[in-house]
Amino acid sequence: PGSAAQAALETILKNVAMTRKNSTPICQDTGTPIFFIHAAASIDRNELTRQIRTAVTLATKQTYLRPNAVDAITGLNTGNNLGDEFFPTIHFHVSETDELTVDLILKGGGCENVGSQYSLPNDGLKANRDLEGVRRVALDAVYQAQGEGCSPGFLGIAIGGDRGTSYLASKEVFLRDPDDKNQDEGLDNLENQITTEANELDIGPMGFGGKSTVLGTKITSTHRLPASFFVTISYMCWAYRRHKMTIKGDKIVYE
Repeated sequence: PGSAAQAALETILKNVAMTRKNSTPICQDTGTPIFFIHAAASIDRNELTRQIRTAVTLATKQTYLRPNAVDAITGLNTGNNLGDEFFPTIHFHVSETDELTVDLILKGGGCENVGSQYSLPNDGLKANRDLEGVRRVALDAVYQAQGEGCSPGFLGIAIGGDRGTSYLASKEVFLRDPDDKNQDEGLDNLENQITTEANELDIGPMGFGGKSTVLGTKITSTHRLPASFFVTISYMCWAYRRHKMTIKGDKIVYE
């Protein structure tokens, strides 16, 4: 009681309540809009992309999104959250059904900055190419962040893949329900172990100390080359901003 960590948590909860009441952004950094689309092969991807970019522009104009698209060379902000084909980011998956599913994650810069990728084995951490090695590098990532990225938050971990697909998988895993269980028993146990041990590092909310550092861990795996073993850790801040829309016929469901 009376600690800086408690004050940080109370401020977070107050912010959540104000945001819900006023329908305003929960953070001044509204993040990179990352879309994951599951649609039938017959869907016109170009038209859907155009509609998404139009919606992002409108949300920015109405101040639900802050203008965040900055040219990496000139430093100029486009002012409407539209950059090249990578901003906003849109990932398409072909669905076998006639449903159209759109998942959106708003990934802030603070939590994006503390993401990391490890190549195993890592001699310094004594991390080999196994789940124990994954545990070691995941805890190292949390320790190195020291609460930056706005803890408490969530870890998204991808094992395998190449460098690019591993980063993508580590973000897409955030689409899982925060309270679900991994269908792989070994990975489910590892998720719980990493969360428990991360909260024993005494980092706490915003790095002020305490046992509320990681609210949950989500792990996925993907096939890799024999010569490579990447472990990618993405971090999602406490706001965990995401939304889902499913369209089937005339029915639209929001989650």
